[in-house]
Amino acid sequence: MSKGEFLTRVTIWFTIAGYALGASYHIANRKWVWENAARLVWTAGCISLLIHVVFAFHYYHGWSQASAYRETARQTAEVFGLDWGGGLYVNYAVISAWALDVAWWWLWPDGYRRRPRLLTVTWQGFLLFIFFNATVVFVNGPLRWLGMAFCAALVILWWFRRQFSRS
Repeated sequence: MSKGEFLTRVTIWFTIAGYALGASYHIANRKWVWENAARLVWTAGCISLLIHVVFAFHYYHGWSQASAYRETARQTAEVFGLDWGGGLYVNYAVISAWALDVAWWWLWPDGYRRRPRLLTVTWQGFLLFIFFNATVVFVNGPLRWLGMAFCAALVILWWFRRQFSRS
């Protein structure tokens, strides 16, 4: 494995770990005693995603937007039979929204805590969809199983939270 491949892969798995741990906090209990730790891993996951994109553009695409678009289209065609690279822009939207979410949590924590539950649920549901695609749909081999485990754990956590919050 080359240096570029290693750096690109390790940063995306740090991203996924930061996402899974941070999302667990949002889903499970939102006990503010854990807020600082959750905010740190949530932030680390977001920063790791930014670093992952830098490594991917540097090592795989030679800083070419066209190359990244073509590769996204190739992968989408391979999985879905649709030659479309627009998923790249979805990734940009995820990065931007996650960075805004992190900034909101750090700069206005009281407002972040009081935001509507529907906003949190919608945001976390969207991220779960994105991470499921990134770790299960577009990945093969053992990493796919790890991605399924992360996503399944989050869904199970959500289900248990709903069951026990009704009692």
